[in-house]
Amino acid sequence: MRRARGLAAVLSALFLSVVTGCSGGGGGEDPRPEPTSRGELWQPRPGLAWQWQLDGRVDPSADVPVYDIDGFENGAADVARLHREGRKVICYINVGAWESFRPDKDDFPRAVLGAPNGWQGERWLDIRRVSVLRPIMERRFDMCRDKGFDAVEPDLVEGYDNETGFPLTARDQLAYNRMIAEIAHERGLSVGLKNDLPQIPQLVDEFDFAVNEECAQYGECERLTPFVAAGKAVFHVEYAEPTGRFCPESRRLGLSSMLKKPELGVWRRAC
Repeated sequence: MRRARGLAAVLSALFLSVVTGCSGGGGGEDPRPEPTSRGELWQPRPGLAWQWQLDGRVDPSADVPVYDIDGFENGAADVARLHREGRKVICYINVGAWESFRPDKDDFPRAVLGAPNGWQGERWLDIRRVSVLRPIMERRFDMCRDKGFDAVEPDLVEGYDNETGFPLTARDQLAYNRMIAEIAHERGLSVGLKNDLPQIPQLVDEFDFAVNEECAQYGECERLTPFVAAGKAVFHVEYAEPTGRFCPESRRLGLSSMLKKPELGVWRRAC
């Protein structure tokens, strides 16, 4: 989770503490992942149910066909277990910020580290330095591939719209995001576009699905329809909006939507 920060995250947590019905599953979800032929990229279809857990090692208790989990904190055995249960597995990797708690933190030169991004131990990256960052991201995506993941969720791919400490432009971001998609595809991994709504028209053909936070809260869900129109899933979460407010629109738009707590643990309430 990246968008809900500071006070917004606190308010979300306070709101969710009074939301009822905190069961792990939701009605009407399709438990079947679509088959994938050897050598083909996995293409998740619109409306496919999912679980997003970035807090610690994965808990496989949610009866859904897609899991999005932290690539560093989960091993090949965790991915293999999910595969044996018929799930597809997405590898969460931060590609837009340095994280002081990752094992490869010393691979990043100080010159590419920018302003703090609001999360403890994290600093924005200078995405213009592609010759420096590409080998690091390639190693990270190698890790996802070697652990058996089916896809990658690259986070923080909209630094140009934030105070990073660098004069990043929309053009810089497009070039970097396309590089990230290329790195994933070279390794046989599907790749999702995380947030970055303004650049969907330019990037929808190069990404295999989308991941979005809080489009309903900000009145932006219609902007994700190019992915659905292309037959590509939009994996969507809200933190503060109750399901009764966003699920009807999510179903109309074909989004894969659920309510989550900001820490992205096991709890979920799906549409």
